[in-house]
Amino acid sequence: MKISHIEHVGIAVPSLEEAIPFYENILGLKCFAIEEVADQKVKTAFFQVGQTKIELLEGTSPDSAISKFIEKNGGRGGIQHIAFAMADGVANALAEAESKDCKLIDKAPRKGAEGLNIAFLHPKSTCGALIELCEDPKKCN
Repeated sequence: MKISHIEHVGIAVPSLEEAIPFYENILGLKCFAIEEVADQKVKTAFFQVGQTKIELLEGTSPDSAISKFIEKNGGRGGIQHIAFAMADGVANALAEAESKDCKLIDKAPRKGAEGLNIAFLHPKSTCGALIELCEDPKKCN
């Protein structure tokens, strides 16, 4: 598995409308994209910090993974996942992880925010962290 960089850090928030002003007005970052990923029941907002992005995630349904994460966290948000850009592709990284007995959430890549192919490794196999394998945007051009 070849990781090129940290693609983004995913932070669950109860409300994008309330969270975006903090990142813009206090931290001085600029939100460059907001999109809904309907099949994941999530709305995202992105901020660029050097080579890495911050992805804020708001659940759009009470049964979404993000809404459940926030509920388990006492109604507060928090770091939900870390995404690594895969220099050798998400499918190859999944196959390698599975060959090393890593439990997968996704058996094959799927489309995520920004149209990138993504897949998740199960926290039971990653020392408790939700790990996202993400298509390296530089390899898409």
